[in-house]
Amino acid sequence: MSIATLHSLRSVQLQVPTLTESTDFYSEVWGLSVVEQDHDDTWLRGTGENHHVLQLTRAARNGLGAISFAVRTPAEVDEAARRLALRGIPMLTEPGALDQAGGGYGIRFADPEGRVIELVADVHAVKPLDRDRPVPIGVTHVVLNTVDIDRAVAFYTDVLGMRVSDWSEHQMAFLRCNTDHHSIAFNQAAWTSVNHVAYEMPSMDHFMRGIGSLKQQGVTPLWGPGRHGPGNNTFSYFADPAGLVCEYTSDVAQVVEDQWLCKVWRRVPELSDLWGTAGPPSKDVRSHMAGIEDVGVFADRPDLAAAYASTPARDLVEVAR
Repeated sequence: MSIATLHSLRSVQLQVPTLTESTDFYSEVWGLSVVEQDHDDTWLRGTGENHHVLQLTRAARNGLGAISFAVRTPAEVDEAARRLALRGIPMLTEPGALDQAGGGYGIRFADPEGRVIELVADVHAVKPLDRDRPVPIGVTHVVLNTVDIDRAVAFYTDVLGMRVSDWSEHQMAFLRCNTDHHSIAFNQAAWTSVNHVAYEMPSMDHFMRGIGSLKQQGVTPLWGPGRHGPGNNTFSYFADPAGLVCEYTSDVAQVVEDQWLCKVWRRVPELSDLWGTAGPPSKDVRSHMAGIEDVGVFADRPDLAAAYASTPARDLVEVAR
């Protein structure tokens, strides 16, 4: 049994050495709005009800701060903590009120590659904004580079209860927590890092208008526009001032649980881009998506790294303290 029923991907925290420039990009160019800000952090919202969908944190190098998933109630957070303890998975933060922008009640723990996962309920809501503008509603998925895709998929399915929607051969796995085709995807890579963060546009018209707005500001796509096979979503990828990849997307496939069939897609250009408008990703795109190695919380907590070091994927639910 998984530790919780995830409602949705709520927000992503990115660590960047370019806090001022990145804040300006995401607020003045990308279309998010600053809701809170201090010397070392900026919290930005989309047009949806989430208090924030992106947190930018000042750091010496690029990295992933945390991935936050929404659950429905504080009682579910407490139950998740109980089940983590039964599995022997250490918590970074015990269940309780979160002392952070947006508030909420949650817990934090690490996955087997040092990524910080947050489960949270009762985060402050904000009034939805006008969706006529070509700007994002919020974060819809995060793609993560992994050194062991089988191990990563095992943890996120066994522990977090996510379901595999599709594979792209044995190179990528697409995982869902609700009806969206994927909220998390894993890409087999040479090191652990963020591949890209995707932001949902309300429609294909908003998607194309958003690309047009960026172009008018001198920002051109690294790759796209196009439409992927797995997920059926539109895509257009850009680089932010830190060199991290951000994506405009729309029209992601919706999964009906008792009707969906998981497929293994071939990794050929006509399936990675159904429209044929974007072509295959260039070396520059691949370099940006590869990012730099990020050991996450393991840099400060080698004891956690040791806890996961020798545990095979099939035994992840029995991770020792």
